[in-house]
Amino acid sequence: MIRILIVDDHDIVRHGLKRIFENIPGMEIAAEQDNGTDALHWLRYNDCDVVVLDISMPGRSGIEVLRQLREEKPKLPILILSNYTEDQYAVRLIKSGAAGYLTKGCTTAAIVEAVRDVVSGKKHFSPAVLEMLVNEIRIPEGKLPHEHLSDREFKIFRLLVAGKSINEIAEQLFISNKTVSTHKAHLMEKMNLHNVADLVRYAITHKIAD
Repeated sequence: MIRILIVDDHDIVRHGLKRIFENIPGMEIAAEQDNGTDALHWLRYNDCDVVVLDISMPGRSGIEVLRQLREEKPKLPILILSNYTEDQYAVRLIKSGAAGYLTKGCTTAAIVEAVRDVVSGKKHFSPAVLEMLVNEIRIPEGKLPHEHLSDREFKIFRLLVAGKSINEIAEQLFISNKTVSTHKAHLMEKMNLHNVADLVRYAITHKIAD
């Protein structure tokens, strides 16, 4: 029996996934969590065979949860199921240790196949993601500026582009205003941009904006 932990802050998504997996022989829901902090706490005292993880959640993002789990439970496969298109996050998450990446627009059959693949020790990526990985290997020096950002810097970059203030970002990420400002300065320097308007233009040009 494949025991699945679903981590997503949207009730509709969790309930939809629960209905899918409960109707598949050999699969069951071990637990549902609506945020990364509770998911990590649950996993410290419980076991499952795979985590189906969203990226964008309040508090600890899916990226942070993935990195933490790679340290605490390195053999536990993590399947990312995200609203973001592959070109926005997939390669970054694969490098962080994700066993698979799907968008929420995928079919039921694709989700079930992906769960079975990652539990069996395989990787599961769409043809688009595989092509990006090949290109990453072929042209490592051809990275775009935002691809040089740390995970935290990239998160703050996206929040700034979404119109969040320093105070709002600090509150959402549970860090100080000073820390946010420091990350902002570093990411601006790495990307050779000068203000939030530049960040917004960059995000639109490279299809990173929501």
